[in-house]
Amino acid sequence: MKIICTGSVAFDYLMSFPGYFKDHLLPDQLEQVSLSFLVDTMVRQRGGVAPNIAYNLALLGERPVVMATVGEDFEEYRAWLVEKGVDTSLVKVIPGKYTASFFANTDRCNAQIASFYTGAMADAASLSIKDVVPLDPDLVIISPNDPAAMEKYTTECQALGIAYVYDPSQQIVRMDGARMRQGVEGAHCLFANDYEFSLLAKHTGMTPDEIIEQVAFTVVTLGDKGARVYVKDTVYEIPAVPQEQLVDPTGVGDAFRAGFLRGYSLGLDWQTCGQMGSLAATYCLEQPGTQNHSFTPQAFVARYRQHFSDGGKLDALID
Repeated sequence: MKIICTGSVAFDYLMSFPGYFKDHLLPDQLEQVSLSFLVDTMVRQRGGVAPNIAYNLALLGERPVVMATVGEDFEEYRAWLVEKGVDTSLVKVIPGKYTASFFANTDRCNAQIASFYTGAMADAASLSIKDVVPLDPDLVIISPNDPAAMEKYTTECQALGIAYVYDPSQQIVRMDGARMRQGVEGAHCLFANDYEFSLLAKHTGMTPDEIIEQVAFTVVTLGDKGARVYVKDTVYEIPAVPQEQLVDPTGVGDAFRAGFLRGYSLGLDWQTCGQMGSLAATYCLEQPGTQNHSFTPQAFVARYRQHFSDGGKLDALID
């Protein structure tokens, strides 16, 4: 299956401050605050929803394509993705800009001061789904990105008759409700966590049942409680896979989507697709960052079979 991943591409700059921010804030002088915190550590992590999903798909044997706008600092990231099996031919470098970046400084009690630089992501609407037509895609993933770009991609997919995954998640609060309703109504399927699903219903004016009825299937993730897959009137309960260690939840939802969609691309049943998503999410949960976990298809299948029975279906991953 040819899968196109659209969405954000970003760097995460994560810093740790050895003290407490609250010790340096003067309540009666907040309007004049001027502080600089000397940090102990800083790491730069590769992130962004589109490459997070694509990375996990590649681990599972897909050859996904990322379509996004990035800055002049992207080339090292591009080399990493290509090495892992991700096609970056539709990634556009915006001259004079940096890749979107998240800067977070965390203190000893996990209080955080952060800034997000939109950077080249603001130019995502300069790309067009028309550019992917020659690739004959089976599925386009429309995930969090510049809101104007997300609206453009849904409209173009509908006009071109291209099936798309609708995944507005973090951008629900910034998008127009009527346009999101159009996005739902034209989608092949929908992904969201439980809070986002409720928020989507509120903003679109649709009931949860109306949303579920509109698309072929809906996946709602539930954190450590697993997930639910809605296929019209049928609900599949997906358990979480126990983690060996809990390190970092960032990117877990993206990994779940990739695991599920890899099963879907193989034509597997809904329960198996959901359980593949659950296992991919756990791999991500066990490592810091969104792309620092790794596994072979063989290792993935072996671990899956420690928790679930697949009747040999996952042999398709390693044939």
